[in-house]
Amino acid sequence: MILEAARLSAINLFAAETRSVFWKVLGLTILVLIGLWLALRSAFVSFLFPWIADFFPAMPEWAGWLSFVFLIVAGIGLALGLALLLSPVTALIAGLFLDDVAEVVEKRDYPDDVPGTAMPLGPAMASSLKFLGVVILGNIVALFLLFIPGVNLIAFFLVNGYLLGREFFEFAAMRFRPPEEARLFRQKHAPTVFLGGLVIAAFLAIPLVNLLTPLFAAGMMVHLHKLLSRRELGVRV
Repeated sequence: MILEAARLSAINLFAAETRSVFWKVLGLTILVLIGLWLALRSAFVSFLFPWIADFFPAMPEWAGWLSFVFLIVAGIGLALGLALLLSPVTALIAGLFLDDVAEVVEKRDYPDDVPGTAMPLGPAMASSLKFLGVVILGNIVALFLLFIPGVNLIAFFLVNGYLLGREFFEFAAMRFRPPEEARLFRQKHAPTVFLGGLVIAAFLAIPLVNLLTPLFAAGMMVHLHKLLSRRELGVRV
């Protein structure tokens, strides 16, 4: 069931509708990062650089080019620092489009079922921030465990598997169930949801491909929720 949900979600990533969502997410992510870079660079030039320059008041005129080089190096450093934010910023923005991915899956693969209900903008933004917090928290915990030999890689998968599985499954379930019922349904199928989360964690571990993690995870958990719901109703899947 888990592998089937993952397979269907991977296929869905190549759907034209899903590609359009990805380009929206990537475009907004790039715009946000460019905006952050410009803001940080402006703040650095306006406030931090003059403060640093005060420590070298007697610098000869011929060494003035060092200031120019320093600014270039600082700009490159800021760009590299923002590159590290690419994945979490993408996750934050993608959280606003998860319902679009879920709708694509439901229309393509479950056209005869009653469609799910998208979250209003406010809860969607809160869910996006919550997902970002989950990603950051999970990786901070995994980072601390990084220094324990034999535990680091296992910790990465266990922590992210649990957190990502829980968040994305409840997102999929809440399109069809009240929040409390969605949580209870997730707890009832906790082992299956956790194994599904491990698949998402494996996807997250692949560089560059992991930019698609929110879209893949949302689609996979929509499928998994559908499959589990049908099994409970005695429908063959």
